[in-house]
Amino acid sequence: MTKPEKKEKEEETIKQLVLPDTLTIKELADKMKVAPAALVKKLFLQGKVVTINEEIDYDAAEEIALEFNCICEHEEKVDVIAELLKEDEEPEDKLVPRPPVVCVMGHVDHGKTSLLDAIRETHVTAKESGGITQKIGAYQVNVNGNLITFLDTPGHEAFTAMRMRGAQATDIAILVVAADDGVMPQTIEAINHAKAAGVEIIVAVNKIDKPNANIEKVKQELTEYGLIAEDWGGSTTFVPVSAHTKQGIDELLDMILLTAEVNELKANPDRKARGIVIEAELDKGRGPVASILVQKGTLHVGDAVSAGSCYGKIRAMIDDKGNRVKVAGPSTPVEILGLNDVPNAGEIIMAADSEKEARSIAETFISEGRKKLLDDTKHKVSLDALFEQIQAGNMKELNIIIKADVQGSVEAVKSSLVRLSNEEVVVKVIHGGVGNVNESDVVLASASNAIIIAFNVKPDNQARIVAEREKVDLRLYSVIYNAIEDVEAALKGMLEPIYEEKIIGHARIMQIFKASGVGNIAGCIVEEGRITRDSVVRITRGSEKVYEGPIASLKHFKDEVKEIKAGTECGMVFEKFNDIQPEDMIEAHIMVEVPR
Repeated sequence: MTKPEKKEKEEETIKQLVLPDTLTIKELADKMKVAPAALVKKLFLQGKVVTINEEIDYDAAEEIALEFNCICEHEEKVDVIAELLKEDEEPEDKLVPRPPVVCVMGHVDHGKTSLLDAIRETHVTAKESGGITQKIGAYQVNVNGNLITFLDTPGHEAFTAMRMRGAQATDIAILVVAADDGVMPQTIEAINHAKAAGVEIIVAVNKIDKPNANIEKVKQELTEYGLIAEDWGGSTTFVPVSAHTKQGIDELLDMILLTAEVNELKANPDRKARGIVIEAELDKGRGPVASILVQKGTLHVGDAVSAGSCYGKIRAMIDDKGNRVKVAGPSTPVEILGLNDVPNAGEIIMAADSEKEARSIAETFISEGRKKLLDDTKHKVSLDALFEQIQAGNMKELNIIIKADVQGSVEAVKSSLVRLSNEEVVVKVIHGGVGNVNESDVVLASASNAIIIAFNVKPDNQARIVAEREKVDLRLYSVIYNAIEDVEAALKGMLEPIYEEKIIGHARIMQIFKASGVGNIAGCIVEEGRITRDSVVRITRGSEKVYEGPIASLKHFKDEVKEIKAGTECGMVFEKFNDIQPEDMIEAHIMVEVPR
């Protein structure tokens, strides 16, 4: 008899649980040390039908746990990566002035690249497809002994992900607005990004050499976005320039230096280096190459570094002029060789004490990244709806594999495509990488039913053969917009079509013929429109509906026909319905797909 008493005592003890944001019924049962079946049964008796793998949120879990005498606490999420990247404050006396880092933003075709060319007197525009800067570089310009670092980031909204990172890497944003065109959608976007990142904005009004240039109009339009010119009583610097005639370029550079001086930009060069990856690619001869911007500290050849999930020892550093250098201080852009893989654009690069430490940081990134990836794919659709949607079979996924020439483009295409997800279709990028499309990409696509989007790269021969054999959809693009437009169209095609009813004709029953084995045949005349064999008919008697359903047979004299037009007589038999009378009205309708 002692056993039941013992059990009662056990039940009276109150357990303390620490629960995450979401967990499955089984995990909750394990934490409460209850059999999952008992938990499912208890919920079933309350009228909730659940399986042990069903996910519930913290509030629901807390409610269930209370019934089992468990008190819950919310688990505090420790962001391992944030902890790794945490920075200590620098002592004031160690800080020295550093060159300003400037990025140029603005609408496509407003002259960002030509303005940069005018500043550095070299021309790169001609090589670009679609007139969009596809690769990212950075370089330094010497203005009367003062250095300015320019980040040449792509300007289109598809590069939002990088531009946001670009803006975090920068101190001053130059907003290029064409004097003959004024404020455009991407201009507004650039303003919002710069403001969100807390970056100082200088407006460069470009193309002032054009006859229809109107600087005042640009000033007027920009006042709506809180950028008010100094001569209008505001604090934003406006510099009229012409990349074409080089007019105003020196004034622009002076303004950058002045703004940098006012903002007192400083960094500590005597510490372990830390910076940001601007761009990275796989070079045939040199292996993974990353363009980075050192933000604080000094980077030396031979340093062990980690950048996101990559690590390595710096074998060589090359500056923006193509010269090999041994050290790189704050605000210096350099290309580095020696990483074990191609890092993502926007990753933070840190020097470590040893290669072993760099490697362990990278491994933490990989494991955390994997968790985040799983979470991301889980959370793209709301959790409660996801399970029901999959069960109901109306949850569709579009799997995509992205290959591009540089990592920044992979990131950009990826963020743009994932953003196209809607309630009915989830866009999942299951793999993104740098380099040509190879056989393993195609095999992965075939196995996971994915399409491959290749951006500025080609499939190799083996990949092409396998793609044809496995019927893998492989698409090549050189301009990012086209890829996005195509996927958007594909999504619209994948969406469940919406059908609506369209009435196509009316007929009246004139008389009824009885036929053995068939039942009653309605002799009708089509009064308007047409009646087709595959239409659905409604029969009304007076104001009352007596039948709605398909036509079993539609005849003209003795022949079965597909369609009867207005003014023609016909015979109809209705599926499983014989109760027809003369003067009944027949209305035929078909279902048509509504374009989205």
